[in-house]
Amino acid sequence: MNAKERNPAGLARRLANRAARRAAAPKDIWRRDTYTLPCNEARIMARDYFAKFPKAAYMTEIESWRVLAGDRIEFTIRRLPSAD
Repeated sequence: MNAKERNPAGLARRLANRAARRAAAPKDIWRRDTYTLPCNEARIMARDYFAKFPKAAYMTEIESWRVLAGDRIEFTIRRLPSAD
């Protein structure tokens, strides 16, 4: 660290750079998709999703769901973005 970085302005610059890097970093590794569908279509969509992104590889799960008026279901599926 040189003399310029040891003064208060240098310290402020380093702290600002660190805060900017942390803000740019992804905060959550999970991929979430939310759907609102009629009950039967929601069931089919969830089955297809689990077939495409199996739980063993992507840790797929229904994170939340609720019943809406008109026999509609709103649900959020959470998974890892890739199995790599």
